[in-house]
Amino acid sequence: MKKLLSFLLLGALASMHACVGPTGPPGVPGPQGQDGRPGINILAEAFEVNISFTATNNYLGVWDFQPAIEVGDVVLIYVRWETANGNAIWRALPQTVLFDEGTLIYNYDFSRFDFSIFLESNFDRALLGTDWTANQRFRVVIVPADLSSRIDYNDYEGVLNMLGLTEDDFVKLESRK
Repeated sequence: MKKLLSFLLLGALASMHACVGPTGPPGVPGPQGQDGRPGINILAEAFEVNISFTATNNYLGVWDFQPAIEVGDVVLIYVRWETANGNAIWRALPQTVLFDEGTLIYNYDFSRFDFSIFLESNFDRALLGTDWTANQRFRVVIVPADLSSRIDYNDYEGVLNMLGLTEDDFVKLESRK
């Protein structure tokens, strides 16, 4: 039994030693292959919008996509929730706020042709202070359909990094009149 174990151990050592050595010289380059078909260029779009929610606009803003977005693209919207040390803190919509009077929700919807941002509540929105309604800033990110399953939508910085977007990429949009 000892001889068999010694023989196996010696064989294992020899096989491990055989795997070590310098890399050989590179081979002869092969023929150049045919060029593939041109691929599609997947680009994200980014917009910034400002709105003051009022009874006059029914606490709603609507913006058009020019041109329309592609079928399957995803629209993400973030609200500038606060500023800390000069840096904007962005939160993904929808966002819910609880008041003594009831619940307020910053929400949105979209189609291929436009998107809207609106306030929903179960109380009179006229009771809201201007901190909640005036000069609200939102960031809108169009995520191409091919990338939409690989992104944590709640992570604003992660979304920008994944899509290769910077602060300079956000185009200001005017609301539909």
